[in-house]
Amino acid sequence: MFSGGKGANQAVAAARMGGEVTFICKTGDDIFGNRSLEIFRKEGINTSFAGTHSEKASGVALILVDSKGENQIVVAPGANNTLTDQDIQSAEKEIESAEIILMQLEIPISSVVFAAKLASQHKKKFVLNPAPATQLPTELYKHLYLITPNETEAEILTGIKVEDVLSARKAADKLLGYGVQNVIITLGAAGAYFENKEREFSIKAPVAKAVDTTAAGDVFNGVLVVELTNGKNWEDAISMACKAASISVTRMGAQSSMPYFQELTS
Repeated sequence: MFSGGKGANQAVAAARMGGEVTFICKTGDDIFGNRSLEIFRKEGINTSFAGTHSEKASGVALILVDSKGENQIVVAPGANNTLTDQDIQSAEKEIESAEIILMQLEIPISSVVFAAKLASQHKKKFVLNPAPATQLPTELYKHLYLITPNETEAEILTGIKVEDVLSARKAADKLLGYGVQNVIITLGAAGAYFENKEREFSIKAPVAKAVDTTAAGDVFNGVLVVELTNGKNWEDAISMACKAASISVTRMGAQSSMPYFQELTS
């Protein structure tokens, strides 16, 4: 797991599923950073590689939610932008022992590429949640075991407007052509679409009345990687991730909306 608000959300979501999570991040030496680290530790997350920058504030976000539960987020990255290749290199043994490395884009893109190459070097599965959406370096794709864009992110990456399963398939085909091994395109209330070179399928999301969609994608990714590390097949892992995300949108907030494992199995 790597720095940023989304990375923090994914780490908490994975920990609440019972995953053994190490979070590599950089916060400011302020109330936001100190409080975040306290929360991570309470959730059982390993923060040994959570660094503190003495001159940068912790990254923060302003989140606006409309009457339909949809959100708009403005991010001030702060200390997130100071996570360096050296910070990641210092956690090489942790990366080498991990089953899956999950990353997003709230840190410098150069650090994302460095981490992906390091994971490849150790033959580890590297999963990228490409958010906030941006164009990616061509060299990055070949190091991705899995990429998990939503409709908007998939359009930015491929130029294909994703509106349904058919258009999701076209976008996934293009991402596979870039060199990615597996693609999941999340489709909000419609669920998710999966494709690799051998197969493709769609998973429907449970019906839910959304009040706040903030962090639903983070919940999906955090739960997904834990299910995969537990040996679940693609269908079961994606179904559980969709279920968790559907629960999260019925609650206000980001980390506060994330379900625990018991809620998904009761």
